[in-house]
Amino acid sequence: MNPIVVLGSGLAGYTLVRELRKLNGDIPITLVTRDSGDYYSKPTLSNAFAQKKEAANLVLTSARAMAEQQKFTLLSNTEVRAIRRDDKQLDTTSGAIEYENLVLAIGADPIRIPLQGDAEVFSVNDLSDYARFRDKLNGAKSVAIMGGGLIGCEFANDLALAGYKVSVIDPGPYPIASLLPEQAGRRLMEPLKDLGVTWHFGKAAERADATGQGYTLTLTDQSTVSADIVLSAVGLRPRTQLAKDAGLSVSRGISVDERLQSSDKSIFALGDCAEINGRTMPYVLPIMHAARALAKVLSGEVAKVTFPYMPVVVKTPAHPIAVLPVGRDAAGSWKVLEEGQGIKMGFFNPEGGMTGFALTGEYAKERSEMTARCTA
Repeated sequence: MNPIVVLGSGLAGYTLVRELRKLNGDIPITLVTRDSGDYYSKPTLSNAFAQKKEAANLVLTSARAMAEQQKFTLLSNTEVRAIRRDDKQLDTTSGAIEYENLVLAIGADPIRIPLQGDAEVFSVNDLSDYARFRDKLNGAKSVAIMGGGLIGCEFANDLALAGYKVSVIDPGPYPIASLLPEQAGRRLMEPLKDLGVTWHFGKAAERADATGQGYTLTLTDQSTVSADIVLSAVGLRPRTQLAKDAGLSVSRGISVDERLQSSDKSIFALGDCAEINGRTMPYVLPIMHAARALAKVLSGEVAKVTFPYMPVVVKTPAHPIAVLPVGRDAAGSWKVLEEGQGIKMGFFNPEGGMTGFALTGEYAKERSEMTARCTA
């Protein structure tokens, strides 16, 4: 029986393997992935076009090299069809795999919004998606992006820098509305507009019809947007079906506690697919903190994950942004601290303590100082 089986070769899966190896150089680890298993940094997918990088250029370490360096058994291009919990066994396209402890690091899928018409809608969630989208961009001049959140704005900045005419469509009132207060979010609009981005807020795409080499998108107010390519960036949904089919507790993500343990004591979840004590945290720093904690748990230590204040950096070089988000139901209010070539804002609780911040433009570089203020 394999002591530890990890499903997924993204940041979560590979960080866990590395952390496990730091603690134990001998415990057998099997990593199962449905793609090649080549290691790359997923955040680079949204800012690689302006750098003219092909998909192959984004690979940092091949799967084979990772397996040799970290001493694990690699099963690439392998689909997991079911988890047989009673037998502690996986049913896969590479045969049955037994486990003692199983870690689900299977990520998330792009949310697909209903869209009438015959458009080919792209999303970029992994290296193969990026390769297909990059190939489609050859000869194109314009891109319509559905979604004005963090990922949509990063793609808009990158594609505009690369010379494409970009339209961003979002039902919200301003960019990155789920993370930023309005004064901060609106600061992004003009710099991206200067690059050639056209904003369409307060509306959504209803249909996309082929017109020659491109598409005409009809929006909810019946206005239209023309583009050669349609990119969906409306968000991600944790992959939970495998866990649900196995009878594990699932909410928005696979439900786990502070030990990253699911409702089955032998199965753990990590990364974009996991919901830790009721919170999904699909960002780099939380994933790395959780992986370190889980490595200790799987090594037999008494450990649990704790999260420090972790600001989110938005890769929009036309107007940099760093934000320490607060919950929608958080008690308190946003206050403007400084304004210049950007804006500095803090979120203050009823007791006067700062528990969040939004920094744009020239203030984005102050995220460490602001994080320290929140910690204090």
